[in-house]
Amino acid sequence: MESSIYSSVTDAVAAAKGAYCRYMELTLNERQEILEHIKQVLRPHISKLAAMAAEETGMGNVRDKAAKIELALEKTPGVEDLITEVNTGDHGMTLYELSSFGVVCAVQPCTNPCATLISNTIGILAAGNSVIHCPHPRAVKVSQFLTRLISDAVRDVCGIDNLVVTLHESLMGYTAEVMSHPDVDLVVCTGGNNSLCQAMSCGKKVIGAGPANPVAMVDSTADLAKAARDIVQGAAFDNNLMCTSEKSIVVVNDVAEPFIYELLKNGVYYVKDAAETEKLMKAAVTEDGLINKKLEGKSADEILAYAGIKCSSSVKLIVAETKRIHPFATMELLMPLVALVKAESFEEMLETALELEQGYKHTATIHSESIEHLNRAAKKMQTSVFVKNGASLLGIGFDKEGHTSFTIATATGEGTTSARHFARRRRCTLTSGFSIR
Repeated sequence: MESSIYSSVTDAVAAAKGAYCRYMELTLNERQEILEHIKQVLRPHISKLAAMAAEETGMGNVRDKAAKIELALEKTPGVEDLITEVNTGDHGMTLYELSSFGVVCAVQPCTNPCATLISNTIGILAAGNSVIHCPHPRAVKVSQFLTRLISDAVRDVCGIDNLVVTLHESLMGYTAEVMSHPDVDLVVCTGGNNSLCQAMSCGKKVIGAGPANPVAMVDSTADLAKAARDIVQGAAFDNNLMCTSEKSIVVVNDVAEPFIYELLKNGVYYVKDAAETEKLMKAAVTEDGLINKKLEGKSADEILAYAGIKCSSSVKLIVAETKRIHPFATMELLMPLVALVKAESFEEMLETALELEQGYKHTATIHSESIEHLNRAAKKMQTSVFVKNGASLLGIGFDKEGHTSFTIATATGEGTTSARHFARRRRCTLTSGFSIR
């Protein structure tokens, strides 16, 4: 089996453990040099990785996947994220620094396989760890190709092989074995609920991304034209595969009609007719009440065609008007198909949004020009990502502000993760002096 890709969990862990023991001797500057070389190596492969991911998973589109990969490369923090804290007093100094865990098991999703793997790898290596990637079965080949590129880049700089490894195939049994291996020190799980449940019971320190159902709120003071543009941008991006993308809209009734008009101007197919809603329901949700996997990550045009609905022009997003209790509103469909629910007041809008978000505390957005409304909504929703007057994409750094993260750890509370979360906080006390105040 070639370097960085192993047929046995035992061999993969042993290789990663050996690499870690060498890597922990390097300085922070040397770590950063490695990360910069990884980025340099991967940049020319962005388009290829995006095309491979779209083809293998059968979800999303190449353009948006390339944008995600570029974002992960350029805006994921490195060693600069490893902050040091210090307290001094009459009797000495207490130092808090962030040190490596060791060998990390990183479970990746099929929705953002390359961007998540890259972003997590940068953070994990910046923190001083080695990593074993466990990709989703629908993204094995592209994940292996990407892992090999990164592993070779590391070796080129420092001579350390197998700092980043993966397995030759993706099986739940393999992932569970890696998680529970005694030489694995940390589990980072960005997979689905089954993987998360496995991770939470493995007996290790876990950083876990939980389920999501992001909701967008539009109140009566909002700039409706901008709100429509932002929501369509976020909800249509990569066919709504992002865990942070708007999955439903709650709008105050007195501005609902002009807001819908603005949606139509931004490439939305609006569904209010009961017959069309039923066609979409039969297409998107199975008789067992589950998501139709055939339509996950497909385009709005493909979903309409599958549902037998004719449309004269191409559209970016399908918006279906529903009640607050409807599968389109309460399920994370992972499709460019979102519900629109009307509310009579700001208070009802906020309560409806809270109900639709379902306490996942993941992501929410609001469009309003009222400072009071912005503050009340942010406090009420308590989400890890909260965006005011912008697309959901801004919540993970698709703008000039904030770093990028593709692991939103809601289940374990870290929120948008970065290098500091993949490190242990250690305390060192020095006595007798060390204060110059």
